[in-house]
Amino acid sequence: MTQNKLTDLNNHLFEQIERLNDDALNMEELEKEIKRAQAMKGIAEKIIDNANTVIRGSQLYDLDFPKATKPMLEG
Repeated sequence: MTQNKLTDLNNHLFEQIERLNDDALNMEELEKEIKRAQAMKGIAEKIIDNANTVIRGSQLYDLDFPKATKPMLEG
């Protein structure tokens, strides 16, 4: 099942930190995880930028903030 909430993004990022912190990784595995982390960082930045755009838009147009952000928070 696809996870599309900001809380899921947060969980994925913390999971990546745990993988990077794994002392059992050899150099090749660590390099692979670093590349993976860089890719995740780029995607996460875009997701966060999008969420910020929704928040700014809801403020600009005086929309109901919880209603505007609920799909991103609860999926």
